[in-house]
Amino acid sequence: MSRSISIAIPILIAALTVSVWAMMNQPKAEPPWPTRIQGYSFSPMRADDDPTRHVFPSIAEVDEDLALLQDEAYAIRTYTLEGPMSKVPRLAAARGLNVSVGAWIDANEKTNEVQLERLEAMLREGHRNIVRVFVGNEVILRKELKVEELGKQLDRIRRITQTPVGTAEPWHIWLKYPELAKHVDFIAVHLLPYWEGVPIDRAVDYSFERLYDVQKAFPNKPVIIGEVGWPSNGRLNQGAEASLVNETRFLRRFLARAEREGLIYYVMEAFDQPWKTRIEGAIGSYWGVYDVDREPKLALTQPVVRIPNWRELAALSVGMAVLILLLLYRDSSTMSSSGKGFLAVVTYAVSTAAVYLVYDYTRQYMTPLTTAVGVLLLIGGAGVLVLLSAEAHEWAESLWLKRWRRAFPRREVPDEWLPLVSLHVPAYNEPPDLLIETLDALARLDYPRLEVLVVDNNTKDPAVWEPVRAHCEQLNRRLAADGNARDRRFRFFHVDPLAGFKAGALNYALRETNPAAAIVAVIDADYVVQPRWLRDLVPAFFDQEVAIVQAPQDYRDGGQNAFKAMCLAEYRGFFHIGMVTRNERNAIIQHGTMTMIRRGPLEDGGWAEWCITEDAELGLRLFERGYKALYIPATYGRGLIPDTFADFKKQRYRWAYGAVRILIAHRRELLGLRRTALTGGQRWHFLAGWLPWFADGFNLLFNFAALAWTVAMVLYPFQVMPPYMSIALIPLVLFSFKMLKSFVLYRRRVDASFRQSLAAGLAGLALSHTIARASTAGLISGKLAFFRTPKLATTTALLRALADAREEVLLLIAFWLGAFAVMQRDDAAMLDVRVWTAVLLVQSVPYLASLLVSLISALPRLPASLVGTMTEMRNAPAAAVEDTPPSESPTAKAEPAVAAAPRTRDG
Repeated sequence: MSRSISIAIPILIAALTVSVWAMMNQPKAEPPWPTRIQGYSFSPMRADDDPTRHVFPSIAEVDEDLALLQDEAYAIRTYTLEGPMSKVPRLAAARGLNVSVGAWIDANEKTNEVQLERLEAMLREGHRNIVRVFVGNEVILRKELKVEELGKQLDRIRRITQTPVGTAEPWHIWLKYPELAKHVDFIAVHLLPYWEGVPIDRAVDYSFERLYDVQKAFPNKPVIIGEVGWPSNGRLNQGAEASLVNETRFLRRFLARAEREGLIYYVMEAFDQPWKTRIEGAIGSYWGVYDVDREPKLALTQPVVRIPNWRELAALSVGMAVLILLLLYRDSSTMSSSGKGFLAVVTYAVSTAAVYLVYDYTRQYMTPLTTAVGVLLLIGGAGVLVLLSAEAHEWAESLWLKRWRRAFPRREVPDEWLPLVSLHVPAYNEPPDLLIETLDALARLDYPRLEVLVVDNNTKDPAVWEPVRAHCEQLNRRLAADGNARDRRFRFFHVDPLAGFKAGALNYALRETNPAAAIVAVIDADYVVQPRWLRDLVPAFFDQEVAIVQAPQDYRDGGQNAFKAMCLAEYRGFFHIGMVTRNERNAIIQHGTMTMIRRGPLEDGGWAEWCITEDAELGLRLFERGYKALYIPATYGRGLIPDTFADFKKQRYRWAYGAVRILIAHRRELLGLRRTALTGGQRWHFLAGWLPWFADGFNLLFNFAALAWTVAMVLYPFQVMPPYMSIALIPLVLFSFKMLKSFVLYRRRVDASFRQSLAAGLAGLALSHTIARASTAGLISGKLAFFRTPKLATTTALLRALADAREEVLLLIAFWLGAFAVMQRDDAAMLDVRVWTAVLLVQSVPYLASLLVSLISALPRLPASLVGTMTEMRNAPAAAVEDTPPSESPTAKAEPAVAAAPRTRDG
C-alpha cells in the first residue's frame, strides 16, 4: 500500500503540474499581421555594434536588412545620419522602400550642426523616396533643448525643402507644448503605452485615445504615429508586462485597427538593439519584430501562446521533480501519505519555478557579464533547490511520520549487569562554585559503578582550581564513609600546559581512565545531571553495534531573564526537531555534553585535537566505521545559557566553523569517494543538515553583491536596472518558506507557545551573520583557535550590546539607506524597483534581529515571562521496558552485559 501511494502521489502532482503549464499557455486568437505594414523604425545595428561608441554595421549589412524588410513594409524611419545611415535613402530606393529620414539632435551644438549639414546635403541630392524629414527625436522629452531652440532648427530645414518636416515626441509633450506645432509640417506622436504602465488588455484602446487627443488639439496638422510598439522582454512596469506574447498581442491588435482607420505609423522597431542597454536599461534591447540575429520573434497569423515550447519545459520540470522525489522518498516507508503529498507539491513547485527562471533568464541577450551572473545564479539556484528540498523533507518527517522506527530502548536491569562508566568533566578557568555544583550532582547519580575524572587544563589561578580539587577529595571521603569508595570515586587533574584545548583534556582523561571502564561519558563543567541519567541510558549499549548514546543539551537558567528564555527556545528546535529526525537514520550530531561513548571505538583514534568541534567529528568518524548512535529527546541534565549576546554568538560561531571544517576533512567519505560504512541517509543528513549554514555564508556574499548593485543603481540609474524580478523574488520566497517552516514546527513539535516560537525565530535570525562569517571562514582557513563559552559573565551594558552587534548594525544601516536611495529613483513606481526594495528590507531583517537580541541581552531585568520558559523535554519515543538483557548477550547475571573493550592505544 505504501509503495503504491509513493507512486500515485507523484503521478497525480505531475498531472496537476502539466495542467498548470497547459492552462497558462492556452492559445488565443488575435488579428492577423497585415500583409505589408506602413513602416518600421529602422536601426540596423548588429549584436556588436554601438553608435554611442561609433561602431556601425557595414554598408552590406545595412543592405541585407533593407532586403529583409522590402516585402514587409512600405517605408522605414531612420534617426541619425552617422556612419552608413547617410547611405540608407539610396540603398532603400533600390529595395523599393520609402524613407522618413532623421537627423539626431541633442544638447551638443557641434554634433547638431554636423547632423543638420548632412541632412541639408542629402536633401539637395534629391532622393525621391524621402517622404518625410525628422529633425530630432524626443528632444523636448529629454530636456536637451527648449522649444524655441528646436523650432529654429526645424525652420532652418523647412526653408530648404518641400518635403514635409517635423519632429517626434510622446503624445503628452505635444499637448504640453502646443507652440511646437508652429514649426512643423506634421506632428509625429509616439504611442508606447508600456512606459505608462498600461496593462496589455487596455493598451490599444489607450493608445488610440491619446492619438485622438492629439488630433483634436491640432485639427489643422497631419498627425502620424512616429513610434508604436511593446517590448518582448524586461521589467514589469506597474500593470504593463514586457513579454513576447504581449508584444505580439499589442502589435497585431494595433495594426489591425490602424489599417482600418488608414493611419500612417512606424512600428517600433524592426530589429532588437542590444546596445540600447547602456542608455535605456535592459528594456531598450527588446522592441524589435526581429531579434538581433534577424530571426522573426512574433507569431504573425497563428494563435498566440505565452510560452511556445511549454511542453518541453513542463516535461523538464516534471523530470527534475521525479529525480528529487526519488531521493526524498528513499527510506520513507514510515511517512504518511500527507507527508509524501507535501513533499511532492513542494518539489514540483520548486522544480517548475527553477525551470521557468532559467528559461526566463536565457531569453535575454547574453553578454560576458550576464553569462557570468547566469552561471553564478545557476549554481546558487541549484543550492536553493537542494536547500528547499532538505527543509521540506525535515518538515514532512517532523509532522507526518506514522511511527518512529528507532524508539529508544529503555530497560530496567540489575546493578550487576551495568558496566563501569568513566565520566569525564573537562574544565578551563571555570568558576569553582559552578563546577562544585556539577560535581555534587554527579555524586547523586543513581548508578552503581562510576568514576569521575575532572581535568582542569591550563587554568593559571590556583584560587580557581584548588577549591575544586579539595571538593573532589571531600566527595571521596564522603563516599568512603558510605562504603562506596571502591566503585565510585572522583579524580582531579590540573594539567598546565596541556595542548589540544577541550579535545586535549578529554584525551588526557582517556589515558587516565580505569582499564575496567567500558563506557566513557562526558559533560560540560556547568551541567547538573539528573540521578537516573546513566541508569536509564547505559543499557542501550547492550546492542554491541551502539557506540554513542546521546541525551540533549538543555538549560536550567532559561527563566532568569527574557534573553535567556529566547536562547532556550532557539536551542530547543535543534534538539527536538533536527536530532529526532536524524536519529531515524542513525545520523545524529554528537555534541560534547550529555554524551556516552563505547570505550573501544573511542580509543581507536581518540578525540580529534585538530578540530574545535571534536564531538561532532568523533560521531561522524564512528558512523564511517559502521557503528550506531542513539538519541533520546528527554532532559537528563541542564547547563547554563551564555549570559550575553556576544557569548551566544561565540558559541554558534564555533559550532558552525567546526561543522564546515568537519565537512571539508570528511568530504571524500561523505561524497562516497572513499569507501566507508556510511549509508545514503547518513550522507544526506550530514550534507543537507549542515547546508543551511553554508547557505548563510552564500547569503552573506549575496548581501554584499546586493549592496554593490544597489549603489550602482543609485549612481547610474539609466544604465543599471534592478535585477530580474523573478530572480529577486528568490530570497523573498526562501526567507518566507524558512520562517513558516520554523514557526509551524515549533508550534507542533517543540510544543512552544506563539511567543516562544517568535522569540526562537528572532534569536535564530540574530545568529545568521555569525554563522555566515563562520562558514565562510571555515572554507578559507582551518586555524581558528578554540574558545570556550563563558558562563556567569558580567552582563553587558547598553553601549556594549551595540558594540557586540556592530557589524550587524552597520549592515542594517547600509540596507536601509540602500532601500531609501533606490526609492528616490525616477522609476520608483516600477514593480521591479519596489520588489528590489523589498529584497533589501528583508535581507536586513537578520541584522535587525541581531540588534534587538543584543539590546535585550543588555537588559537582564526583562522578565522571562515576556517569552515564557520552556519546560523539560520529556516526550521521547520509547520502547517497551525490559527486565532482561537482550538475547544476544546471554551472559551470567553476575557479569556485565557490556564488556570493556581492550585498549588499543595509549591515549
